[in-house]
Amino acid sequence: MEDASYMRRKLVDHAVRGACFIAALLAVVPLFSVLYYVASKGAGGLNLAFFTELPKPVGEEGGGMANALVGTLELVGLACLFAMPLGVLAGIYLAEFRESKLATVVRFSADVMSGVPSITIGIFVYTLVVLSTGHFSALAGGIALALIMLPTVTRTTEELLKLVPEELREAGLGLGVAKWRVTMRVMVRTALPGIATGVMLAIARVAGETAPLLFTAFNNRFWGGALDEPIASLPVQIYTYAVSPYEDWHRQAWAAALVLVTMVLVLNVTARVLVRHRVRAR
Repeated sequence: MEDASYMRRKLVDHAVRGACFIAALLAVVPLFSVLYYVASKGAGGLNLAFFTELPKPVGEEGGGMANALVGTLELVGLACLFAMPLGVLAGIYLAEFRESKLATVVRFSADVMSGVPSITIGIFVYTLVVLSTGHFSALAGGIALALIMLPTVTRTTEELLKLVPEELREAGLGLGVAKWRVTMRVMVRTALPGIATGVMLAIARVAGETAPLLFTAFNNRFWGGALDEPIASLPVQIYTYAVSPYEDWHRQAWAAALVLVTMVLVLNVTARVLVRHRVRAR
């Protein structure tokens, strides 16, 4: 009887392991298929001119997307500048005062905002910023992307702080350390690798957003200037080139899509490596 029971458990274990492996494989195959297709279509459009030159006038072949590359980095940088401090601090508040009425309101608001379509946020910022200033701008685009990032950063920070063992907090408080120091020096530093990963996920989401930028940053076929002027970005440039009737623009759109995917991948890998190195150094 014991041998039969052991064999049955072993068979069930192998069956479950096999099902998990197949499910993981099925989840990975579409990802690598998309990456392969984008790489195969976009590699042919990459050259030095793509990274160093401005777009050519309509109907002319050649040119590049140097202004869109710089504009994307600028917009994502503005979004991080607005969303990261506010989101991390809000997440810390939710984790430390999770039962308060304000925390309940903030948590519910973050959950609702995470489900709002990005085009709705674009229209909101258009009404709030663009119409009030009278023109599209990089600042408006950064605010729109920051609003998309904010709920992800907030909720990720909260959940990861909840995973930190309470024994660490109790040990710090038992040594007479102030509560705010325990929170910032122990709890937050312990959860830092996960928080950084959550921030990178938020960046990966907004880096490819097109709809909100059409209503806020719009586009610019030249180098971006001040923050109160329209600015180019890779997602909008890809959209513009993809719907055009010119084959050369289609080729550049695929190349831009490959660059955008590569940028997101590099950001994620770099962040994880840097955070891991910092944690080991401590």
